Amino acid sequence: MDIEATAEELASDLGVDKEEVHDDLRKLVEYDVPMEEAVQSLRRKYGGGGGGGAAPTTKDVADITTDDASVTVTARVLTVGTRTIRYQGDDFTIYEGELADETGVIDYTAWNDFGLEPGDTVTAGNAGVREWDGRPELNLGDSTSVSKSEDPLHVPYEVGGERSLADLEPGDRGRTLEVRVVEVEERTIDGRDGETDILSGVLADETARLPFTDWNPRPEIEEGTSLRIEDVYIREFRGVPSVNLSEFSVVTPLDGDVEVSDSARRMGIGEAVTGGGAFDVELVGSLLDVRDGSGLIQRCPECNRVIQNGQCRSHGEVDGEDDLRVKAILDDGTGTVTVVLDRVLTEMVYEGTLEDALDHARDEMDKEVVADTIAERVVGDEYRVRGSLSVDEYGANLDATEFERVTEDPTDRARALLSEVSR
Repeated sequence: MDIEATAEELASDLGVDKEEVHDDLRKLVEYDVPMEEAVQSLRRKYGGGGGGGAAPTTKDVADITTDDASVTVTARVLTVGTRTIRYQGDDFTIYEGELADETGVIDYTAWNDFGLEPGDTVTAGNAGVREWDGRPELNLGDSTSVSKSEDPLHVPYEVGGERSLADLEPGDRGRTLEVRVVEVEERTIDGRDGETDILSGVLADETARLPFTDWNPRPEIEEGTSLRIEDVYIREFRGVPSVNLSEFSVVTPLDGDVEVSDSARRMGIGEAVTGGGAFDVELVGSLLDVRDGSGLIQRCPECNRVIQNGQCRSHGEVDGEDDLRVKAILDDGTGTVTVVLDRVLTEMVYEGTLEDALDHARDEMDKEVVADTIAERVVGDEYRVRGSLSVDEYGANLDATEFERVTEDPTDRARALLSEVSR
């Protein structure tokens, strides 16, 4: 649907100013609200047909629902984040975060700079309400009035965005972290302005490790450095939180080192899979089977995908490059996951190199002999596997970074597990 035509028709139906409707509609669509939902939201906002609709109701945060068109709310600003989004070739700066009163917390997006700062107590009049991820969210736009109070509203929530990595969730905005950079690489991607240089890697603190992307590469971000990073936003990447730095993020080197844990979080397979994914997790289970597609494989030289019979799904007929991998089923009684070993780990369990595997297959005139050999060595044993778990419509897969046979006494491990549970 065309925004201009839809806004004109909607304004005529409602008997309100076309430009105001056009601005509201454009902002909702820009923020990924489906057009039909945006139209219904504006119909509710403007009263469904009479010149401007009823005055917004004053509500506590906990009482705001997605059925509300607009509300007036008095709350304290918990966090403020800033980033730029693009719509139809134009860049818009938006301000995002959380507001809270005594009854609850609600996310907000401000399309104008209202000068919000963490700790401010504000009354937002005629704040629009939209549904985001199944929950109500406030939209502060041209028709919203924001006034500040000198008397702080006391709320049972932390003011400010400082968090540990383990506390981050997709959708968080305006967060501040103190972390160590444990991995970093510069990459060139096909961005919205053509080829774009970014930094990506892994951040760590005492609680967890998470992937990050810096969309405006900063020289301070080097492997091994400890940093304070203010105003980041969190997206979901392969089922886990991913830290994103925008042009508004502030990076400051720390004098001391941030302590990080060398161990990964131990989880049951069922818990990890039900959670939808996990970054840098440790699973322990019995290896039940080695799946098809293990052993000697070939990859596309362009995209690195596994190819079949010299055919790549994206690039057609190609000269494949030889590689090794293992896809194995791990089970701990609570669930199953496919563990994927790269060439390095596969060479370890095969006890030979890629060249050895190619020679083995030629001698036997059967490439499947490599996978059969690996299966004989690993199936039936218990393994501790560390890596990153992703869950999608094709199942649960753990890309392994460590893979080792469990040798400790099961009785000792059971006692240790019971001790953990009883704490």
